[in-house]
Amino acid sequence: MNAVPALQANLQGAAISARKPSSVAREWRLASRTVRFSAICLAIFYLLAAASPFFASYDPTYQNREMPDCPPMSIHLSAPSEWSRSLFYSHPMHMQDKQARKFSADNSQRLDIHLFSHGHLFTTDSESEPYFMLGSDGLGRDLYSRIVYGSRVSMCVGLIGVLITFSLGITIGALSGYIGGTVDFLIMRWSEIEMSLPAFYFLLALAAVIPSGLSAVATFFMIVAIMSFISWAGFARIIRGMASSVRSRPYVEAARALGASRWRIITRHIIPSVMGYAIVAATLSIPGFILGESALSLLGLGIQEPAASWGNLLAQAQDVQNLARYPWILIPGIFIFLAVMSFNFLGDHLRDRLDPANAG
Repeated sequence: MNAVPALQANLQGAAISARKPSSVAREWRLASRTVRFSAICLAIFYLLAAASPFFASYDPTYQNREMPDCPPMSIHLSAPSEWSRSLFYSHPMHMQDKQARKFSADNSQRLDIHLFSHGHLFTTDSESEPYFMLGSDGLGRDLYSRIVYGSRVSMCVGLIGVLITFSLGITIGALSGYIGGTVDFLIMRWSEIEMSLPAFYFLLALAAVIPSGLSAVATFFMIVAIMSFISWAGFARIIRGMASSVRSRPYVEAARALGASRWRIITRHIIPSVMGYAIVAATLSIPGFILGESALSLLGLGIQEPAASWGNLLAQAQDVQNLARYPWILIPGIFIFLAVMSFNFLGDHLRDRLDPANAG
């Protein structure tokens, strides 16, 4: 007799649970519009990096020598009767003044833009008749395609760099804070030496010793290794202080009394206790890696031509005359700005959500 009411209660409980939003949906609902916009921007940037060949319209190294420094081209919606031909179209650009590199659109001709064609999101029938959505650089390469491929470097350098830096920082800091004594003294003095060095100039000195002629992949990992080497010390000092306070807590003392090994205590009790801070600090540190790589590439010490990164795409903007004539070459800087600010806003949100004072 009691089985039916119990079954009904279980079904009602399941229905209520099904109506409750998931944790991800709840966090999204609680986040501000700025945080939501930041999350969307980062998702788009990493999607571009993961599927660059699809989103890029052309080969980023292809040079159209007849269209250097071409301005962004307009786009038009085709009439419904012409949708079978192409949904969008533009007008081809022709250089009118070769010395001043001035272009004008030929409205008498139509340049069809095909969606999901030749393995690209959008492209034209031929690279020799391109559609430059964001213009071209001084060698006639599609700036949009180079930005898409450049996201592979600029967005991944932060994740890989932070992974290396915080793995070192958490491990060394937790070990130093828990063991103490001579080990703690030596590690902290070494970290203070690294922190006393001017980071950017030290980065330039180390980057200058990278052998010339390395592939883009090898140069990328060299830059990540160098930036990680000079970034772990400050984080390790903070983790060391947190680990020193955690080692005297009752649950750590109980684990030690039960015979747990030192490594088990560090990995099962010390490191998990500092992970909340580590996640926030990692998110806030990624912009530093992005800006560091961009600065090195801008100065010619990072990713070299013809490979693309958001930093070396700004090299042409160092000339004031180029900047005045071709303002669209600053567009990669907008992507850097959006990525850096998005990580900062997201890190601030995580810090507020993980703060015990804001619990509940």
